[in-house]
Amino acid sequence: MILCPLRLKCALITLVCFISINAFAQKESYIQSLQHQNQWVDSVYKKLSKKKKIAQLFFVRAHTNLGQAYEDSVAKVVKKEQVGGLVFFQGGPVRQASLINRYQKIAKVPLLIAMDGEWGAGMRLDSTISYPYQMTLGAIQDNTLIYKMGQQIAYDFKRLGMQMNFGPDMDVNNNPNNPVINYRSFGDNKYNVATKGIAYFKGMQDAGLLTTAKHFPGHGDTNTDSHLDLPLLPFTRLRLDSLEGYPFREAINAGISGVMIAHMDIPALDTTKNLPSTLSRPIVTGVLKDSLRFKGLVVSDAMEMKAVQKYFPDGEADVRAFLAGNDIIELSENSKRAIKKIKKAIRKGEISKEEFKERVKKVLAAKYWAGLNNYTETSLGTLTDDLNRPEATSLVQQLSDAAITLVKGSASLLKMDPLLKTAVVGVGVTQITVFQKELAKKYENNSLFTINKNASPAELNALLITLKGYDQVYLSVNDTRLRPASKLDYTADVKQFISNVAAHNNSVITVFANAYTIADLPGIENCSALIACYQLTDALQQSAAKAITGQLVPTGRLPVSINKDFLTGMRGSL
Repeated sequence: MILCPLRLKCALITLVCFISINAFAQKESYIQSLQHQNQWVDSVYKKLSKKKKIAQLFFVRAHTNLGQAYEDSVAKVVKKEQVGGLVFFQGGPVRQASLINRYQKIAKVPLLIAMDGEWGAGMRLDSTISYPYQMTLGAIQDNTLIYKMGQQIAYDFKRLGMQMNFGPDMDVNNNPNNPVINYRSFGDNKYNVATKGIAYFKGMQDAGLLTTAKHFPGHGDTNTDSHLDLPLLPFTRLRLDSLEGYPFREAINAGISGVMIAHMDIPALDTTKNLPSTLSRPIVTGVLKDSLRFKGLVVSDAMEMKAVQKYFPDGEADVRAFLAGNDIIELSENSKRAIKKIKKAIRKGEISKEEFKERVKKVLAAKYWAGLNNYTETSLGTLTDDLNRPEATSLVQQLSDAAITLVKGSASLLKMDPLLKTAVVGVGVTQITVFQKELAKKYENNSLFTINKNASPAELNALLITLKGYDQVYLSVNDTRLRPASKLDYTADVKQFISNVAAHNNSVITVFANAYTIADLPGIENCSALIACYQLTDALQQSAAKAITGQLVPTGRLPVSINKDFLTGMRGSL
């Protein structure tokens, strides 16, 4: 058989991925690598001045969507301060890879490049693939798919010239109103969060990527966004150890390479008033390093966040984070000032020379493990094609198929009579959706309708009257927001419209939104069948249409409890 050029290229990419992943799977883990002396690490450490050693602990912000002046300002920091790493945010893949090449050229010690990529490079970059949110993944019953996702994300990161992912999120989201974690969590069941988080990070680590479980000791039960203020976690030590801490303990036992500390006030672990956990030595060193015996990289959450800056401004937060035991201080407001203050604290003997040395060497050891001792420039040729390879797109569809959750009804109730007069209604959108188009192929006697989230009462009433002339109704709830919150931004009239449609004798409702939004739609439980799809993507719309038309069996289970009718682990009859 002769392969066409495109197929040959795809086959080669797959082969390279396989060889690379296999090589790392056989290599010792980062945690294991810390158990023996490393000549490269020792050599680099000896050449650094005290100031440059401190700088290795600092990771600064980088973008490719803020213009040349911003990029040049980061280059200046890299060149003058010789910081340990960069954390990339919004931009484009080719621009980012090119900029990484530029920054690495001016760094005397190779930079460790990180990114928050909880759902892959697409979380930050355009023209790349986004994998499902972690709440969506929480519904999946086959964790090998999540392991495979970790491998694919590692390939993307490394192809872009990055070595570390600030993920997975291993918070147990047991507060439906959590404004900052929520859909970023695998759910409210600590066992499910642990097993899926481990599958995800093992996939990444086995493919050669450093990973970070966050946000220790658990950010899932708070009403406060730590970007804006300091959350209070008022629970007992017993509760924290048995619930919030469980996934992190399991991740540590499974060999995770990094743990990120949350910015939270936790009196049960440190009674100091208004002290963020990131700045607490009893929490960072006492609990995480000593009690849980974590040997890997301890990473602070972003030091520019209000949770730390509100009470510890002007560089004081950076010094306290260092003294608390963080190995990587992420996104300092002013790294130059912070390095100077930390140097002074070391000189005053506020931390032992041995501890300081160990932490700098841990960062250098991470660089060695990631292959930066033999750094090579990232190739820009075929980069966009490589990041959008067919096997990655196929995996997104497999994950979506596996997440679809029938929370009420049965497979027979989903697949209504294709010959009857059928209305397919899309709510919260202004154009016909992928889901509607897919159903229209199977239900030929159809009419397609859209209802805006701010539709007028007159428009809603008119459509309700029209729908009475149809034998059956398929309605989809669509959340088009970038961050799908627990409550929909629909008007009360639109929510009532959904409830009225649910009362139709033959109605199937599909929710392409945060699972918690189902509780925000009283009366939705009266429909014939209800499907949770967790977010609005083309792949999940394809999956839902396949479930309705009998092309797949919906095997997902609810990862969170929505209300008394829909509890964690539930699914309808198959």
